[in-house]
Amino acid sequence: MNHFLYITSCLVPFYGLIGAILTLPWTIGLIRQTGPRPAAYLNLLTTILAFIHSLLIFKDIWDKEPESFLFTWFQAADLNLSIALEISQVSIGATVLIAGLSILAQIYALGYMEKDWALARFFALIGLFEAALTGLAISDSLFLSYALLEVLTLSTYLLVGFWYAQPLVVTAARDAFWTKRIGDLLLLMAVVTLSTIAGSLNFSDLAEWAQTADLNPVTSTLLGLALIAGPAGKCAQFPLHLWLDEAMEGPNPASVMRNSLVVAGGAYLLYKLQPLLALSPVALNALVIMGTVTAIGATLVSLAQIDIKRALSHSTSAYMGLVFLAVGLQQGGVALMLLLTHAIAKALLFMSSGSIIHTTHTQNLTEMGGLWSKMPATTTAFIVGSAGMVTLLPLGSFWAMLAWADGFVKINPWVIGVLVLVNCLTALNLTRVFRYIFWDKPQQKTRRAPEVAWQMAFPMVSLTIVTLLLPLMLQQWYLLPDWEGIDWYVLLILVSSTLIGVGIGSTIYLDKAWSRSRVLVWRFMQDLLGYDFYIDRVYRLTVVKAVALLSQVSAWSDRYLIDGLVNLVGFAAIFSGQTLKYSISGQSQGYMLTILVVVSILGFFISWSLGLLDKLPF
Repeated sequence: MNHFLYITSCLVPFYGLIGAILTLPWTIGLIRQTGPRPAAYLNLLTTILAFIHSLLIFKDIWDKEPESFLFTWFQAADLNLSIALEISQVSIGATVLIAGLSILAQIYALGYMEKDWALARFFALIGLFEAALTGLAISDSLFLSYALLEVLTLSTYLLVGFWYAQPLVVTAARDAFWTKRIGDLLLLMAVVTLSTIAGSLNFSDLAEWAQTADLNPVTSTLLGLALIAGPAGKCAQFPLHLWLDEAMEGPNPASVMRNSLVVAGGAYLLYKLQPLLALSPVALNALVIMGTVTAIGATLVSLAQIDIKRALSHSTSAYMGLVFLAVGLQQGGVALMLLLTHAIAKALLFMSSGSIIHTTHTQNLTEMGGLWSKMPATTTAFIVGSAGMVTLLPLGSFWAMLAWADGFVKINPWVIGVLVLVNCLTALNLTRVFRYIFWDKPQQKTRRAPEVAWQMAFPMVSLTIVTLLLPLMLQQWYLLPDWEGIDWYVLLILVSSTLIGVGIGSTIYLDKAWSRSRVLVWRFMQDLLGYDFYIDRVYRLTVVKAVALLSQVSAWSDRYLIDGLVNLVGFAAIFSGQTLKYSISGQSQGYMLTILVVVSILGFFISWSLGLLDKLPF
């Protein structure tokens, strides 16, 4: 590797941090005369530099062995906290993807939020997002990765609550923060445990330790489940999945980053934890169950959504569920490929949906229609993004699914069923959304809906081209299978599932006159899916009520038991003091006699309680 590029590779995460710092004079209001746009330009410039730097490193390291950095941050006795960085094709490729999508999202934000005076604050938070994600990509330390996940949690809270004057936004930001904190707390327990029993928190050292580790089954199970909890919260997996739906209250450019990259950060950490998870069959089974339930459940829920962003966000949870399933089946390479293809396609879909929202000023699908002729660039972006999400030959997700299916068609055929079902339902949902937005008759809000300005159109067109060229990139990186080794039956099943989903989505009846069906059975199913299987109500009746009951018991014991005991002691002291003041005679012999009598009585009761009086001869 080029020595200069090797030395400076550890500085790539600092570009985003520097960009966030440079925006501070505009963010905190020190500079008002120029407006907030210079802050956005500075942050965009640092992101472009990060992309160029990462691209040069990626080109240089492509055919070389991985390199690593190791910095000792804190050492005391047996505790050694080091910051380890891995410079490899996978880690640097991830930084290129992060910086590239961040550039497009920031250019997109310049058009989407052009009249927002908090633009500088938004770009500062995007810079923090980018710094944490890039650091997570090259991190080879569980300690550093945990710290960066906490930064992502904070950034998510601030970006979801960006428009904090709206009560619903505040609630969404709070719920997203606390839901992630549950997973982060369990992950912290696992980090502390590993620092004690493994002696190191670097992924390379942990992989070597896991090969010879002899753990108690209970310990390995609890450790594996705790390691899963953190990524589960980040990736919106059941039962920590409700926050992603509410997080759609934030600005759409942030949703572009969140649904393509931020949720993938947790799955990327899970990929690195594979050697540790292999210590516990229970943990691997938990991954399989969690991924399967989320993939199928979230895809079903997306079918009943009439909010465009929520219809797409649930599919994000579903595809992260497929990634969890892949890791649980120890198919890390397939998981990475699925993360790559999903990130690009989902970013394009959210850019397209943001353009629609920006033009029509609504997110309700039933208020849209007839936009295909009015917004050609947006329509093309939505079609290409949708095609990139499902198994449509020859786009990226098809090859990821095919590589996965080929490996399990004979070993675990039920996995093929999960893939086919999720893919079919995803194609059905995307076709349904397309019909609502672009195909039907124009509604009041879509009769005069021009195409978006170039700041929003340029990123969409660029990402459309990247999505179409992704198969060529995969071939260049030797990630596509040989045609001779392809199982044509599996290929036919995957493509057929897409065609069936598109066919059903194109023919089902969609009536915009009402948001709920008049048929009782369909209304029940629509409510069941639309309200996410009533999971939030189940939580309120179980977890929330249990916590509320415990808090009431704790408050009662604190008020009447703890405070009552303390008050009793104080009252006894006051009463005894008030009583004794009337017995003051000034004669010391009386005082000594009183002390002697009290001590004697006290000694008698202590001896009696300890059974010492039973040993006396009388």
